[in-house]
Amino acid sequence: MKLNELSHKNAPVIKISPPGPKSKEYIDYQIAKEGASVSYPKGLPMAIQSGKGATIEDVDGNVYIDFFAGAGVMAVGHSNPIVIESVLQQLKDFTHALDFPNPAKRSLVETLFTILPSPIEKVFFGGPTGSDAVETAIKLAKFNTGRFPILAFEGGYHGMTAGALSVTSDCGHKNNLMPMLPEVHFVPFPYCYRCAFGKEVKTCELQCAKYFEHVLEDPHSGVTKPSCVIIEAIQGEGGTIVPPDGFLQKIREVCDRYGIIMIVDEIQSGFCRTGKMFSFEHYEIVPDIIVLSKALGGIGLPISGIAYKANLDNWQPGTHIGTYRGNTVAYAAGSAAIRFMVENKLARHSEQMGNIMLSMFKDLESNSEIIGEVRGKGLMIGIEIVSDKAQKTPSAALAKQIRTVCHQNGLLVEIGGHYGNVVRFLPPLVITENLLKKGAQIFLDAVRKIEINR
Repeated sequence: MKLNELSHKNAPVIKISPPGPKSKEYIDYQIAKEGASVSYPKGLPMAIQSGKGATIEDVDGNVYIDFFAGAGVMAVGHSNPIVIESVLQQLKDFTHALDFPNPAKRSLVETLFTILPSPIEKVFFGGPTGSDAVETAIKLAKFNTGRFPILAFEGGYHGMTAGALSVTSDCGHKNNLMPMLPEVHFVPFPYCYRCAFGKEVKTCELQCAKYFEHVLEDPHSGVTKPSCVIIEAIQGEGGTIVPPDGFLQKIREVCDRYGIIMIVDEIQSGFCRTGKMFSFEHYEIVPDIIVLSKALGGIGLPISGIAYKANLDNWQPGTHIGTYRGNTVAYAAGSAAIRFMVENKLARHSEQMGNIMLSMFKDLESNSEIIGEVRGKGLMIGIEIVSDKAQKTPSAALAKQIRTVCHQNGLLVEIGGHYGNVVRFLPPLVITENLLKKGAQIFLDAVRKIEINR
């Protein structure tokens, strides 16, 4: 199947300015009947009718180019027919198996081991979300080391359950919920545009990595020896932050020296998103534990798990359990999706499409009044929005305006970052060059419109 056959070819199509009347009715019902924590429709007011490839249609008949992909879930595209075929077959057989062996699970495990690096020899499926997998990874690290402390990174996002939220840095998610897990310590991630140490990239000499090492080296750092370090090789919700070469390698080297388990969260950046199967591959390291979810479910089916080195596999039966770790339909979707990624060379396609997008956006850094920095790898790209370029003043308000103008013109984007001022691009990896360029142009036009009207 050709990638250009998966999406609406004529997207975008805006029949009525969103939100249309049908979407408004759905939104009103949601406000009346669902909990106040619902968030995405606040920034992208719409009700979704269907999805196809890298496009989404709302209930009013508007068709959008999707640069969000369900927060990175829909790597192989909405309603991917190859994955659906596997799902339908599995639905006819059986759908739930706890952790009993079964053909669907074996197929996923075998498929995973064709793409995982060789030192990784075990996999374990827990609950259905990425947060569950983070909890599993932390538990395995503590079980192996007998130690409690955890080192995490500023800008890191790992989920919303108790342990996962504890190692997530965003204070906004934690307000009124403290205390979290004790003995979680945060150190700076190399957010070079806003360096915590006030350094410049060319002369910083990986100050973040040196500080990480200092925390473990200095008996008076206040941090006792951790059980593990949890890190995103490329940060997602923190603002699509790409570390400089050498940083991850140094973290790996220090973890080895001090006997600390290194957990890499690949929930958003994994499965071809950054131009490699896993984002840590850009830095030629292998974690002790890899956290997996999102695109692992193929077409959005809930599944998560960890992949890890065999020497860690010394926990006892039932040490970690979960009712929905046996979702055979998600297993079938996952194995079909990974095969689709490999057969269609989506890692290479992601790299190529990402290079096109970056080349379209790079001029903005020098020519736009409100673009502070363009950064990313593959189809994981972030653009920092500022109100004052000289001072790098973050502007969440301008970022929200850009999101709204893009939405009105047929493009779905989301925002994130430390200050809510980073426009983030995570299109389905099956997006064609034609749709990619159309979507990028909508974004460029939105930036120009907002600059004119400031």
